[in-house]
Amino acid sequence: MSRTTWPPADALDDRCPTQPIAVVPPARRARSGLLTVLVVAVVVAVVTGVVGHLVTATSPPPTVSALPAPTTTRPSPHAGDVARPSPPPRSDERRPERRGALGLADGAVPDGVTVFDDDVPAVAELDPDLLAALREAATDAADDRVAFVVNSGWRSAAYQERLLDEAISRYGSKAEAARWVATPDTSPHVSGDAVDLGASAAAWLSEHGAEHGLCQVYRNEPWHFELRPDAADRGCPRMYADPTHDPRMK
Repeated sequence: MSRTTWPPADALDDRCPTQPIAVVPPARRARSGLLTVLVVAVVVAVVTGVVGHLVTATSPPPTVSALPAPTTTRPSPHAGDVARPSPPPRSDERRPERRGALGLADGAVPDGVTVFDDDVPAVAELDPDLLAALREAATDAADDRVAFVVNSGWRSAAYQERLLDEAISRYGSKAEAARWVATPDTSPHVSGDAVDLGASAAAWLSEHGAEHGLCQVYRNEPWHFELRPDAADRGCPRMYADPTHDPRMK
């Protein structure tokens, strides 16, 4: 129970009516403070719980890429099998030019042969004037780092006949094959008067060939060159569309 304490008379304002001042006992003040602390603690706990729930709810789930991919091992239906190389093709499936006895002696040319390889019949059996012009041109072309690689030169009649048969088989008729391969009787390769060169040499001769008397003869064969001695003065003659337009092929 509270009690009433009266202040001293001289402390009273004579302008206000004198009233008693209520004094709260210490025990009551302690209980009131403890209640306040308990209320604040409950509020803090509730707020903390709500915030924690919101943070958990809004956190992104772990990405799948961070997880190791599962590995599965499937047993081979034939665990003892060993990889074996594919069987070689039957003889009738191989390229036709590899059958028979034709080879270097008939004019076949290995990779990398140049106009300076005298030990290769395709080069050595060329017309001497043609070969001399080729070597002279190749020497000049070397300054431009161009090599005169020979893809075909002199050929035996048997080799030419083989090539013609293959062309007929490939193109389906003698008439179409004649646009690319001459007969053994008319081919300048058999007589040693023609050479087929690699792309770099052919490109170089397309600009400088006339200076050396070397001319492209057929428009459809940019690799085929023959000797035309007058070309140095008059330029190369007009090209034929293909061998079927060449009077020598008749």
